[in-house]
Amino acid sequence: MANTAQSKKRARQSESRFAINKARRSRIRTFVRKVEEAIASGNAEAALAALRAAQPELDRGVTKGILHANTVSRKMSRLAARVKALATPAA
Repeated sequence: MANTAQSKKRARQSESRFAINKARRSRIRTFVRKVEEAIASGNAEAALAALRAAQPELDRGVTKGILHANTVSRKMSRLAARVKALATPAA
């Protein structure tokens, strides 16, 4: 339990940051899920649009310190590759 005024304030700040970060993480997951669903449906145009909407959200997660830069880079690369494969006709 927090005893000093400083530790009490830090505990309050930690709770509020946790709530904010949780909301941001949820928002990012929603955007990524929309890309996944568009890919699963086979709609290349919708998948591309969803990917373009998800990219700034993922980048914002990096700048806000919620996700690691390499994690976002890997996710974006894999999603983009899947959307690209969906857009090109199978040879």
